[in-house]
Amino acid sequence: MALRRRLAACALVLAVYAPAGFAQTYGAAAPPPGFAELEAAGAIIGEIRIVTGDVFDTDDPREDNALFRAANRLHIETRPWVIRRALLFRSGEPLRLRAIEETERLLRGARYLYDVRIRPLAYRDGVVDLEVTTRDTWTLYPTITLSRTGGVTRTEFGVSELNLLGTGSELSISAFRDVDRRGKALDFANDHALGPWTSLRLSVADNSDGSKLSLALVRPFFELDARRSAGLHAIDVDRVDPVYNAGHRVTEYRHRSRTLEVFGGWSPGLVDGWVRRYTLGLRLHDDRFAPEPGRPAPVHLLPDQTLVGPYVRFDLIEDRYERTENRQQIGRPEYFALGINASVQLGWAAQRLGSTDDALLYRAALARGFETGSEQRLLATARIDGQVRGGRIRRQQVGAELEYFMPHHRRRLFYASLAADVLTDPEPADFLYLGGDNGLRGYPLRYQAGTRRVLLTLEERLYTGAFPWRLFRIGAAAFVDVGRAWGGSNPNLINPGWLVNVGLGLRLFSVRTAFGNVAHLDVALPLRPAGDVEGVQVLLRARRSF
Repeated sequence: MALRRRLAACALVLAVYAPAGFAQTYGAAAPPPGFAELEAAGAIIGEIRIVTGDVFDTDDPREDNALFRAANRLHIETRPWVIRRALLFRSGEPLRLRAIEETERLLRGARYLYDVRIRPLAYRDGVVDLEVTTRDTWTLYPTITLSRTGGVTRTEFGVSELNLLGTGSELSISAFRDVDRRGKALDFANDHALGPWTSLRLSVADNSDGSKLSLALVRPFFELDARRSAGLHAIDVDRVDPVYNAGHRVTEYRHRSRTLEVFGGWSPGLVDGWVRRYTLGLRLHDDRFAPEPGRPAPVHLLPDQTLVGPYVRFDLIEDRYERTENRQQIGRPEYFALGINASVQLGWAAQRLGSTDDALLYRAALARGFETGSEQRLLATARIDGQVRGGRIRRQQVGAELEYFMPHHRRRLFYASLAADVLTDPEPADFLYLGGDNGLRGYPLRYQAGTRRVLLTLEERLYTGAFPWRLFRIGAAAFVDVGRAWGGSNPNLINPGWLVNVGLGLRLFSVRTAFGNVAHLDVALPLRPAGDVEGVQVLLRARRSF
């Protein structure tokens, strides 16, 4: 009898206290605290469990079919060590909410990942175990591209693998033909080729009018709290550059451009929500111009120029990001930078180092986001790039853009953008183009050219809930484009005034492929056609945004 009473008492104690302890250890009866509470409690990171998922979740009845199972069998999953080396936190470190959120933001930017989730798995004795769950995208892609903008068709055939053998490496081989040239290209990239955060990018192209070779080996400021960066860039391009007027090629010239740059940077890291970065580099840039035999040459050919010298850059970044959805993509998390992002770079090119002239080279950019309503956002950017030679400002370009997002329904949004650019003392062949390939969808490509350019875009966007075959998100847009480019030595004399077009567009967002492209099918009607401008323009292209 006494034994039974003791056993009953023990059972009562276990019934009262065991569930809490069990939940704290395994998270079964109650979830562990959130990341903010864990950081406040001074939790230390224990085990980090990496769970990589295939392209399709066959545990979901909607994705459990023969086609998706076959795709999973053909797909090589991302190796867990690829995910682990991209984490901004390690076992034994204090848990930081900022590092968790920034890691998720960085991983979601990887094209080979469709979904990323980080959660506390278990919490006991001040130690929290974490689980990082990812789901892959389909990364092997035979490239059969047909795009049409401004009345001109571009074709491309090839194959791309953006997660080679699950290692995060990108490899693509292609043959293309567009309005300017045709050629064959090979590209390779890996963001962690020489260590956790040292990237290697190589691009080689053999074109009908020349060639291109570029190499980049960079350790960037990979996170807001990163303390150093370094890198090398080398680019060699040989091509024929055309000059357009009213959508037609009027002159051409050969352009050989070579760039070599090395740099190193330092930062005190993230301090009170701000990041300050200092970079010192040395840059060589050489431009050579010549008439192309058998082609109509410009009346005034650009003069050759070599610029060699050091530069210094300062970057200021505010740690303020917003997680949202249905802005530039469809049904997928996006991150808007609402804080200040500013950069100023000054360089000096000296004749004694091999430059054509002594010159002060300057470049600056500023971006800022504003919350203009409960969900309304205004993104503002400004930039300037130019030279001071012989006491004069030369080849300066100043530009600014405003983007406004106003959701007025869970699936509808009004979007507006206003952009303007100005060239000061440009060289004879320096132009700002406007046409079907850069914003004015109802007109031929490079239809107007000048030293001044303004473009206004208004769109009513629809983000539907349709998810056919669990592969595509569908959207639509009604749009108006208004713009003009003017000034300089190459004006459009046929239609030099303001241009307006209206149109409708269909958007298909490929959510399960690594390319993450939004396919655009637009039908645009120019309201002021002139000359041989067609009454209807059909544009088919792939872009990274809505």
